[in-house]
Amino acid sequence: MTLDISINNHDFVLHCSGALYWVQRHMLLISDVHLGKVSHFRKYGAAIPDGIIHKNFIKLDEAVNHFDPESICFLGDLFHSELNNEWQLFHDWVARTNLPIVLVAGNHDIINPQKYHDINIQIVSKWVLDGFLLTHYPEERDELFTLCGHIHPAVELRGKGRQFLKLACFFRSAHQMILPAFGEFTGTYVMQPTDQDAVYLIVKSQVIKL
Repeated sequence: MTLDISINNHDFVLHCSGALYWVQRHMLLISDVHLGKVSHFRKYGAAIPDGIIHKNFIKLDEAVNHFDPESICFLGDLFHSELNNEWQLFHDWVARTNLPIVLVAGNHDIINPQKYHDINIQIVSKWVLDGFLLTHYPEERDELFTLCGHIHPAVELRGKGRQFLKLACFFRSAHQMILPAFGEFTGTYVMQPTDQDAVYLIVKSQVIKL
């Protein structure tokens, strides 16, 4: 279910949901949930099952219950678009979870910030903490290690013939790690790792280093 790693003398736990737990900070980091995306697409006629909406909140609860964090940081694209009926579900989840929450705003976070402030969520554009840069967009800096999202990273594993398997992953380079998209209704972008990169695959209920 999890995999322990170390980055710059800090301990992190990779969870099969795509969440990342920062041990020293007791903080859960989650990227690209894209709440509201299902309702947004339904508005324009897409036939999408109800269960996907609730599965996002089930995954959030599972990650929170597993780690029992002291705070949560969403690394952007928490809500996909304008307000829709999924906002109330999120409002109820925040009240039930009852933890300090910070949103590092992403390109899809277009809801009026006052709505987040009303439920005690702090919004920032970037956050530098203990030598780490928490941001939505990939941004490598020599003096900081970046934790980010946005890309929805995945890799393709190819077998003989035309067989291939695409798996979401945590993608780590020298000064940066890109978290996988947490949301159930999101696409992926296939990365091309080099020998210097580390890839941590999400394989069903496991996280495995490639």
